[in-house]
Formats: sequence, C-alpha cells, structure tokens
Amino acid sequence: MAGTTGEGAGLAALAAISAGVLGVLGARNVLASRPLPQPPPARGGGFLRRLSLPSREGVGGGQRATATDAARRLNNSSALLALSVFADSSIEHYRGMFHNKAMFVPLAASAASLASSLHGINDQSGAAHRLRHAVALTAAATGLIGGGFHLYNVTKREGGLSWLNLFYGAPLGAPYALILAGLMGTAAEHVRDSGHRAPRVLGLPAGPALAAITSGGILGTVAEAALLHFRGAFQDPFMYLPVTIPPVAAGLIAKAGLETPPRWRRLTRIWFRITAALGFLGAGFHMVGVARNMGGWRNWSQNVLNGPPIPAPPSFTGLALAGLAALDLLEEGK
Repeated sequence: MAGTTGEGAGLAALAAISAGVLGVLGARNVLASRPLPQPPPARGGGFLRRLSLPSREGVGGGQRATATDAARRLNNSSALLALSVFADSSIEHYRGMFHNKAMFVPLAASAASLASSLHGINDQSGAAHRLRHAVALTAAATGLIGGGFHLYNVTKREGGLSWLNLFYGAPLGAPYALILAGLMGTAAEHVRDSGHRAPRVLGLPAGPALAAITSGGILGTVAEAALLHFRGAFQDPFMYLPVTIPPVAAGLIAKAGLETPPRWRRLTRIWFRITAALGFLGAGFHMVGVARNMGGWRNWSQNVLNGPPIPAPPSFTGLALAGLAALDLLEEGK
C-alpha cells in the first residue's frame, strides 16, 4: 500500500513540475513580435546531424531565416502540447490503474514527441530531420487511435453517449492534444525544409494552412474545456475565460489566413499573446482548485489526482505559439 501511495505521489508531482517547465519552454517566444534572430548554422557531423536532409543551395537569407524561426516556434508549440499530454495522461491513466496496457502508449509517444521537439528548438539548420518527422507522425497517429479508444470507453458504458458518460468517461478531447503535437512537429519539418521555395504544409501555403490548423485546434481544446467547466457548473466566473478568449483567437487567425490588412494581423498577434498568458494563468487557477480540496496541498498526492488537471490549460499556450508562427509566415508571404 505504501508503494502504491509513493507511485501516486510521484506521478502527481508531474502536474506541479509541468507548470514550471511549460513556462520555461514557452515564455521565450510568446512575447516576441517577430521571429528570433538566428546565429549561423552549426557545423559538424554526428549521428543526429547525418539524419538531416541535405541543405539547399541558392536560398534567400531572409526567407530561410523566417522559415527556420517559424519552424522552431512550431517545435516550441509541439513541445508544450507534448509535455501537457505526458503529464496529464500520466496522472489520469495512473488514476485508471493502467487497466488497459495500451494506456502506456500515449506516455511513450508524448515523451518521444517532447524530446524530438526540444531537439528541433535547438536546431538552427535549414533542413528537415527524418527522425523528428517520423516521431511527429507517430505521435499524431497515436493520438488518433487513442481518440477511438476513448470514444469506445464512453459509448460502452450504460447509457451510451450521454452527458453523464461524457462527464466521467475517458475524456474525448485528451488525445486531440497529442494529435496537435504531432501535427505541429510535422509542420515544423515541412516549413524548415522549404529551401528557396515559399514554405508549404500539406501541399498548401504554410501561413494559411497553419492558420486553419491552429483555429481548429483551439476550437477543439475549447470544446473540452467547456464540457469540463460545465460539469463544474462554472462555479467560478474565471471558468468562463477559456471558453470566451480562445474562440476569439480562433476566429482572428482564421480570418488572418485570408486577405487582411496589417492592422488586423497586429490585433491577432496581441490576442494570441493574451491567449498564451491564459494558458499559464489557467494552470495557476487549477493549482488553487487543488488547494481547495480536502487537505489542500498537504494532501497533494491525492488531490492532484482528483483535479482540476494542472497540465491541461497550457495547451492554449502551445496553440498560441503555433498561431504566432502562422502570423510570421503570413506576413512574410505578404
């Protein structure tokens, strides 16, 4: 029994640690109005360097720098989303006692995606990386399969697809964050490997494509937050923030993907900074929610497991970074 309690405490600690780590990963780029300046590409060999695709010749310096910076910002987005998934699924699946051994898979996929994204953040080259690309695709596929498992878990319960089962069954939106982490990692490699061409994602211009993906990702995350906050009866007025501010960001970035004047894109950039801050603020509010449980933080090994989930809100920060990268590419395209 003591061993089980110790394991629970260790897994629950991931939530509190994640809040600080998420801030370190994301704060560097959240407030940047333009991409970070790039030092010259690092030279040298090594196994990981050999996995990179060959560099392209005749590339415009400004366009390549913008593409590389946007790719690194997308890696930041993917890292935040992957860390959020890793911490949250570790806690939630431990609470489910890993009844199905497949519940270990998203932990492995999100951990690999996090490591891959951190490598991408520090990669200043202008070439895609085969291993990072493969890891991102695997993460997205794992999230898609996990969504099927969660849907099955909800529908097999007594009453099927009902409000009660949506409230207390496997969260349908949780695997969605892993899909987004994989998509952002994949997009980063496509943008980085654009060479002398205009960056493209899924065969479309990178700016509008990322704007559409980010908008859809925000709306999906909002839907999950709305469901769980509705379960909590919106007892705190601040619970309305994640269902009001991010949807505006989703609309702004969707419109920015079309022909819009510069002042519209400036407004979108400001609103995405607010959305990014909301992710960290939400983690703080969830910590307060944990403190309000019986025993407060003195009983943290149980109360963190009971929620509200501390690692969940920073998903908005990760998506805000993706939105900022899309804006950079849109402005470069203009």
